[in-house]
Amino acid sequence: MSETAASRCEVSFTVNGAARTVSVYPMERLLDVLRNSLGLTGAKEGCGEGECGSCSVLLNGELVNSCLVPVLQAQGAELCTIEGLTPDAGLHPVQQAFLTCGGAQCGICTPGMIMATVQLLRRHPTPTLEQVREGLGGNLCRCTGYTRIFHSVFEVAKTEAEKGGTVA
Repeated sequence: MSETAASRCEVSFTVNGAARTVSVYPMERLLDVLRNSLGLTGAKEGCGEGECGSCSVLLNGELVNSCLVPVLQAQGAELCTIEGLTPDAGLHPVQQAFLTCGGAQCGICTPGMIMATVQLLRRHPTPTLEQVREGLGGNLCRCTGYTRIFHSVFEVAKTEAEKGGTVA
């Protein structure tokens, strides 16, 4: 059956705090729906095989590679993309740390690294090096050799701990 003959369906979910309903083919990739239907282009197409993490988003609080998730799986889910980390136009503390510490180079991996860092710091507010390696393990960077990325993670963890807060 051709794609034009395949039946579309409506999928409803919450993206960055807003209820959304899209008419899609059930097996469309969540990444494509976010980028093409909703205009949320922060998640990047890196490898398209779930190996690089450039397309990482939070699905019901869990880090997923949106290139591997059929949009139908997101029915009723709560999604957070890089665009939804802050309710205003400001930068999230993790985004600021990546900017300040040079953790963002070419930008391909940056959204996924930031989303992975947010999840990591929610679970481990003051992570060890091993926890950072494990938390970012599904994300590949070809520019920094990870030193600046790790420095960014430790810097935001330290800053938030000093403020008495955690990454939300």
